[in-house]
Amino acid sequence: MSVIEVEGLTKSFGSLTAADHLSFEVEEGEVFGLLGPNGAGKTTTVRMLACLISASEGSARVGGYDIAQDSLRVREIVGILTENPSLYERLTAYENMDFFAEAYGLSDVSEKRNRIRELLQFFELWDRRNDKAATFSKGMKQKLAVARALVHKPPILFLDEPTSGLDPESSKEVRDLMERLSRREKHTILLCTHRLEDAEKLCSRVMIIDRGKSVIVGTPDELRDKIAGQPILEVTLKKLNQKIVEAVRELNHVLEVNVDDSASKLIVTLDDVQSVTPDVVKNIVHAGGMVLSVNTLRPSLEEAYLKLVKEG
Repeated sequence: MSVIEVEGLTKSFGSLTAADHLSFEVEEGEVFGLLGPNGAGKTTTVRMLACLISASEGSARVGGYDIAQDSLRVREIVGILTENPSLYERLTAYENMDFFAEAYGLSDVSEKRNRIRELLQFFELWDRRNDKAATFSKGMKQKLAVARALVHKPPILFLDEPTSGLDPESSKEVRDLMERLSRREKHTILLCTHRLEDAEKLCSRVMIIDRGKSVIVGTPDELRDKIAGQPILEVTLKKLNQKIVEAVRELNHVLEVNVDDSASKLIVTLDDVQSVTPDVVKNIVHAGGMVLSVNTLRPSLEEAYLKLVKEG
């Protein structure tokens, strides 16, 4: 079931079109990535869907509500993390959470207290609840900002560059938290990022946008296949000889065999890697080969991204 439906969404600022007739859908419980360089229109798209700015053209429904006609209801069911989360640094972690819980209408004192405790424990910040946000590291501030976005139990999350400016360890912590949110609390997440590592590890599908326009929508594997076709099989052997090479070449579905004698490797191009790989290994073994490893080689998402944006 689609919980975000976007059709021809457009936003213009004078002569600049920041988002240009974008159309896509996000399924319930999915982590969907908006991927593109800085200035591509990702943040503008998220801000329209979160009803922070109005669209110039097109339409969208979030959680079944129209962003133009039901903006208040949309704001009630989404949590948003902006690129600059703007915590109140003179307040403690608990006070930040309490302030936003009140703003989101959590008036029952016991319910509010339990929700804040639950989130700060989930994000491993409970022991620092009485420390001012100004004393937190960037990674801890991002955790607190995500916790704040979740305080009213929204089913849909908009996360804009959640790992921006973080060191590798903090970035991994935030990615792990997003994965746990998707799996444990079943949130639908729209992840806005220019970091390919985030998209590759978290997103079931991505839409690449560039200069406001959609370049392609698909899974990371589909994007790779778009630029390279079928993946390539790499077989490493204990020892390589011509008999083994010919045993692989004689298979019907083998398109090309390249030999790396120095590393005792065969690089095999097949018309269907998944179904033909067992036959390749079988023929190698029958020819007396000892297989050390079998790997499927694909272009990286970075290679696919750069090529698709360049061609877009």
